Amino acid sequence: MDSAPTDGAPGPRTQVRRPPGARPGVPAPWETLPEPARRGLTVQTVEVALARAGCAGAPPVSLAADASAGFEAAPSAVLVALFEEAGEARTVLTRRSAGLRAHADEVSFPGGRIDPGESPFEAACREAAEEVSLDPGLVRPAGWLAPLFTLSSTSLIVPVVVVLDHRPELHANEAEVSRVFDVALADLVADNTFAEERWTVPGRRGEGSEDGSFPVFFFDVATETVWGATARILFDLLSVVLGVGPGR
Repeated sequence: MDSAPTDGAPGPRTQVRRPPGARPGVPAPWETLPEPARRGLTVQTVEVALARAGCAGAPPVSLAADASAGFEAAPSAVLVALFEEAGEARTVLTRRSAGLRAHADEVSFPGGRIDPGESPFEAACREAAEEVSLDPGLVRPAGWLAPLFTLSSTSLIVPVVVVLDHRPELHANEAEVSRVFDVALADLVADNTFAEERWTVPGRRGEGSEDGSFPVFFFDVATETVWGATARILFDLLSVVLGVGPGR
């Protein structure tokens, strides 16, 4: 099952600057599942799982504000857009342009800051229209994932999950995006795709970790290395869909 590019050519893999002492973490929680259980992950499978987790439909309007209360982090929203081909749900990803000031050349979901008066759903759809020309009229809200902070804890992100009826025709806004592509969820949970590392960064402590380390996730797929907040969102989505991981 190949991961098909939609617009733009793949470039060199993202170079990850690891801190001294970075070490391997634990295997993926889905690694113990038999391979057939990691296939046939349809859009319906995702929607049922989100409903089971209590995260169906558009995210609450106040979700970003509530999650960021007491923090100076600026809330953002990203669009986790899903469509189905050959009985497998696929998600749209982008590679950010090399000239951007933050997270240049990294793989991400379309998204950005939530403007005053906007809901996370509205912000994510607006940003996707600007970055990859995704028509907001084509999307249907399917659910949302728990908000998370970026690795530097300077931004709160609300992942908004939406469904498209068919493969969209997308085009990269070259000022922000160098490549638009999509991957099957089944490919993300295939053997030898996921890796966890434990990092220790001065000034940041891992919650519940005796040595102060925290997990950083990686997916090697579609000739790209996906890591950081995007990989954490994918990890959370896949954990919900497969019913594995902490609290599942």
